[in-house]
Amino acid sequence: MSDSDLPQCPRLIARALRPLPPLPLGLALSALSRRLSARHPSMLRRLGEYAERAVLIDPTDLPFVLRIEPAAGPRVTAHRRGSAPQAAARIAGPLSALTGMLHGRYDGDALFFSRDLVIEGDTEAVLALRNALDDAELDLAAELAALAGPFGWAVRRVVAVAERASGLSLHREDLANGAFR
Repeated sequence: MSDSDLPQCPRLIARALRPLPPLPLGLALSALSRRLSARHPSMLRRLGEYAERAVLIDPTDLPFVLRIEPAAGPRVTAHRRGSAPQAAARIAGPLSALTGMLHGRYDGDALFFSRDLVIEGDTEAVLALRNALDDAELDLAAELAALAGPFGWAVRRVVAVAERASGLSLHREDLANGAFR
């Protein structure tokens, strides 16, 4: 697999995100991360000592990077590209590779060896994070739908449309009920 095989975030979306302030994005992602860790408490335990190490997630086709601090709640902060703070490690690649790996669509090792993902710094911290996320079998679309309560049906529809339009993996492929296929 190579970058040319992976879907890229549509440029229109990336441009539309550019003027947005990073603070609200970070606050929303921190709230979602806390919800995920509350619903999947083993995820943070699985990180062990690596929970103390911040990791930069760098979706290369978006205008910002995310700094994840698992032990701090977890806390996610968003930063404009080029102004990211220090972290123990950095994992970079197209958004489709990052979300696809999260949802089990793509194998992280294959993405790394094909150079679709770049890992810098403390690779053990990145591997611990990946293993914790893999074990939790997260489904971001289902989590967002649950967060929307009675409007979860609308979130499911928006996710299905967004997946078809962008090629991004926004749900787990191995769902038994096929809710987003």
